[in-house]
Amino acid sequence: MNKNTALLLIDIQNGFMPDGSLPVSGGDEIVPLVNQVIDDYPLVVASQDWHPANHGSFAANHSGKQPFDVIDFHGLEQVLWPVHCVQGSESAEFHPQLNIKPIAAIFRKGMNPEIDSYSAFYDNGHRHNTGLADYLRAHQITHLHVAGLAADYCVYFSIKDALDEGFHVSLITEGTRAIDADQHKKQLNELCQNGSFALIE
Repeated sequence: MNKNTALLLIDIQNGFMPDGSLPVSGGDEIVPLVNQVIDDYPLVVASQDWHPANHGSFAANHSGKQPFDVIDFHGLEQVLWPVHCVQGSESAEFHPQLNIKPIAAIFRKGMNPEIDSYSAFYDNGHRHNTGLADYLRAHQITHLHVAGLAADYCVYFSIKDALDEGFHVSLITEGTRAIDADQHKKQLNELCQNGSFALIE
């Protein structure tokens, strides 16, 4: 693997597994594939959803609202989610079979209860960055290979931000699963218009 290429793992956490509180169908199927390739990379970084219990993206924190309702939340469109990946909970832990030893750094997101954060780089309003882009540049990384969950939310928005930050990005197609496969397909068609984006199939 090129020394300027890093593996970025997005939210491979219990909460997004098929038996989790915000299940992604087949989410557990990506773990063996990630474990198979993880040692090939000179640098591996991961993001981790790390929500406080009072997070504003949780439907339970809005009277009369149900998961997957959409509201305006401080000026941004917000999908309301089941409670998931609460700080320190089993839901927030990485999948127990994921090989975490090669992970050099973990970038936690979604900690501010007033704004959601899908991307590993920024919150949804681009008001705060996680420091991931600067970390990658400090390690002379120019190319990112991405795997994780969910393809149509946190993976997609992480890829968009990575491209905007000037990185070349490749999605490991077998290393991700979507909540909405049709939405994911539309997003891939959009991303493939960018010359700095590619698919690893």
